Amino acid sequence: MVTEVQRDKNDLFAYAPLRFLFKNRIFLLTLKLVVSGLFIYAIYYGFAHPRKENRFTWALFWGIFWALFMVATLPTLGRAFCGICPHGFAGQYITRIGLKKRMPKWMQNRFFGISLLVIGWWGVYYAMPGIYRTPTGTAILFSVMTVVAFVFYFLYKEMDYCKYICPIGVLSRAYGKLSFTWLGTYKESCASCRTFACAQACPQGLKPFTFDKRNSMTDCTLCMECTDACEAVAFRITTPSASLFSRFKPLKAEVWAYLFILAAIPVTMTFHHGLSRSMVADEMIWVRTAQWAQQYVSFDAISATGLFAFLHALFFTIASALMGMAVASKILGKPFGTVFYDLGYAYAPLFIFASLGHAIEQFLTRGYERIVEGFAQAFGLSVDVAPLATHSDHWVHWFGILKWVGVVWALWILYKRLVRMDVAKIKKMLAFPFAASVILFYIGMNLYAGYIFRTYGVKQHPHAMHHAGSVHTDKKPVR
Repeated sequence: MVTEVQRDKNDLFAYAPLRFLFKNRIFLLTLKLVVSGLFIYAIYYGFAHPRKENRFTWALFWGIFWALFMVATLPTLGRAFCGICPHGFAGQYITRIGLKKRMPKWMQNRFFGISLLVIGWWGVYYAMPGIYRTPTGTAILFSVMTVVAFVFYFLYKEMDYCKYICPIGVLSRAYGKLSFTWLGTYKESCASCRTFACAQACPQGLKPFTFDKRNSMTDCTLCMECTDACEAVAFRITTPSASLFSRFKPLKAEVWAYLFILAAIPVTMTFHHGLSRSMVADEMIWVRTAQWAQQYVSFDAISATGLFAFLHALFFTIASALMGMAVASKILGKPFGTVFYDLGYAYAPLFIFASLGHAIEQFLTRGYERIVEGFAQAFGLSVDVAPLATHSDHWVHWFGILKWVGVVWALWILYKRLVRMDVAKIKKMLAFPFAASVILFYIGMNLYAGYIFRTYGVKQHPHAMHHAGSVHTDKKPVR
């Protein structure tokens, strides 16, 4: 164990205020306890106050945890959400007293978590609108997730639930690669280490002293337990998405996570919450498919349009990726799997930056007001709060430019990863547009949506879109 080290200027632990925020054990423990307390209280509040007037449950889970904190921290700090997650926090202690069994190999499949997120959340969200957004629905969802998580923590060692089963686990690991922070160690200090204190302190059973050499933080959740065990651990500022510009061992589930999440969120929302509300909505293929299916199947409480928008989004996104990468692999003379899982990391910025712009706009026009009112309601306070902006403020819509930042970033990552391949330059040039097929599809979708709304306009109804071509969820008038 190293007790003293001379820190670099780009090491956040070198500065007292940042060291307190990210390394101070008492502060981090207090923060995790507060977050866990709010988590439990919001679940209770959802059951105790099941009506829509309950704003607190929505504010915590869908206003702060998901839409704002998750989307904002992944491209900046990385897996900070996992670092304060109530499940992971409690799981560290449950695992210590649990059975510590080895998880069966068939369960050690990260596609379990992806499937739960894409189908169990987003598929249900579009097919049965609002089922999770009610206070009771939200409380039930997170209660079930908590029970399942605790059972897995008790049964298996090394926090295997976080790695393979948690719906957020693979997603946060994959998108955390975009961040400009990096947890590693001082190589010179680790050279003579014989105690491996950082590895012994890690609840995930990881070896932080190998992160730099592997160019991968693997399943690190930024719980910061290792930073208290050894001073050689560093939390550095790096070039954004720096690891994606260098060689590392690809994880297949991460590339598929990029595709599935891109399809499930930005693409489906453009289809269902966007184009399906245009004046020519009935001409859209997912709407026509839904109308055709309704002639033969009774969907009852299921939204056929939402379901088929989701399915079409998955089909178009995945098909464009597979076909484009297949052609690129032929041009490059490389196996399809090698090309797909190496260059597929370029998809990472698309969802994050589309969602980031939307999350900021939502927070300014609606979220801030609802979050403050929700917390005031839960703790018996009286507040008079107004939104920070309205949809009539044109400057708010400038955050939409972030999705184009994501496009540029994705193309740059693709270029950097393609350059590393040992192939003739002319082949790389020819393969580039095909490898970028998903990015080009995403560009075309946004341009097409803009064209449709400029040309035909929006249906006039209470939940109409606030501006042409944007990706958004249902909006209610701001009070």
